[in-house]
Amino acid sequence: MKYYLIAGEASGDLHGANLMQAIKQKDAQADFRFFGGDLMRAQGGVLVKHYREMAYMGLMEVIVHLPAILKNLQQCKADILTYRPDVIILVDFPGFNLKIAPFAKAHHIRVCYYISPKIWAWNQKRVLKIKKYVDKMLCILPFEQAFYREWGMDVDYVGNPLLDAICQHSANHQFKKDNHLDARPIVALLPGSREMEIKKLLPVMLQVADKFPEYQFVIAGAPAQQDAFYERLLNNRPICVVFNQTYHLLQHAQAAMVASGTATLETALFKVPQMVVYKLNPISFFVGKRLVKIKFISLVNLILNKLSIKEFIQTDCNVENCGRELSSILKKEKRYAEIMFDYAVLQQKMGKPGASEKAAEIITKYLNKSK
Repeated sequence: MKYYLIAGEASGDLHGANLMQAIKQKDAQADFRFFGGDLMRAQGGVLVKHYREMAYMGLMEVIVHLPAILKNLQQCKADILTYRPDVIILVDFPGFNLKIAPFAKAHHIRVCYYISPKIWAWNQKRVLKIKKYVDKMLCILPFEQAFYREWGMDVDYVGNPLLDAICQHSANHQFKKDNHLDARPIVALLPGSREMEIKKLLPVMLQVADKFPEYQFVIAGAPAQQDAFYERLLNNRPICVVFNQTYHLLQHAQAAMVASGTATLETALFKVPQMVVYKLNPISFFVGKRLVKIKFISLVNLILNKLSIKEFIQTDCNVENCGRELSSILKKEKRYAEIMFDYAVLQQKMGKPGASEKAAEIITKYLNKSK
């Protein structure tokens, strides 16, 4: 079978790669073409466009880069028609992928959506578009299946692929030595993968780091960014940036400051106490605040349905608030105990690994039945 995957972010690249690996176990003749990243490229097939050329955060950023986004859409559609896949697998990235879905259906190409768009957060009526244009929806968050059922749509819950990635991870006990780190305990900084969010969040994180000289702060570098980008933001601070070692970093961290997104859930599954930070262009935030219909921005809090880990958003994302919370966590007193208790509940709700394999089985069975 010929598979065309579209992922537009670092997390989508990770999940897309794991899905591709699982599909190859089910379909020895699998042929891949995709929009994605380095992890997907390592699984074989043809990388048409890297996600670093596609990831824009916030309303204003999208408006500014609209010509590039439209060009990417045109390129993707033309490439799909040339390749003529048996199925298009959309991986999250709804702003782009929900425009590809109707195009694919108009050209009689089957559409599977792996990792549901967060339509439960805002503009829930988009589910009607999904019902019309998506043949198979595969969800990865426990509460999503119930949400879709309320709209009369039958979807498959496959578990969360992060559990797969973490399960496959091998510990590196030489992490500190390999990265020339000293004996001080580590605080992990995960400022995101997009250039814009890193520029907004990392300066705050670094000012917090200045207040804790007894700890060493280590930045999880985004695969799409270069050393020089971080060096400019560090401004001669002796802080290490590690690339492609986020899980090793989390395994050795005492605490973490994390940009809102998939990384918050990864950090929780590694049982690292954290705080979540989030900043947008003021106009994007103003508009988004009036559209979004969720109580929390962190996946951890959404799954637990409570404010377990602190969320510092926009002006609340400052040195005083973040420093106070980090101090409370590092003392390993009440806040630390509360977070660790909630992490145990979260682990139970998430279930067991196997999402990639379940998703691959559902997709390949569907394709074989609908030949």
